[in-house]
Amino acid sequence: MSREHALCRLEDIPDGGSAGFDVPGLDGKGEEPIAVMAIRRGDCVFCYVNSCPHWGSPLDLIPGRFLDRKGRHILCTTHGAQFRIEDGRCIKGPCLGASLRPLPCRVESSTVMTGLADGADRP
Repeated sequence: MSREHALCRLEDIPDGGSAGFDVPGLDGKGEEPIAVMAIRRGDCVFCYVNSCPHWGSPLDLIPGRFLDRKGRHILCTTHGAQFRIEDGRCIKGPCLGASLRPLPCRVESSTVMTGLADGADRP
């Protein structure tokens, strides 16, 4: 990954939970921050741009709440679309088959790192 950013400490995201962040400088040009969501499953973290592929609206009407009640899927609270946590693919709702935009992320020394891959366009 290039343009990496330390998102948070792993323990800042509850296991089985989610959190939202505004990440500055991912594009390397000083443009507006990118809204990012992170979902934790044990020592694994999945990061996506916080934008529904249906309308482009943020998925969390209540800031930082991205999961359905059972914590099994990412939920767009605007139109009820549901996405798989592992790959961001929509499995129910108006954007069925579309996917959230993933961001590469990794955990290093208990810090969640995210960024844009070399050559990737800003979301």
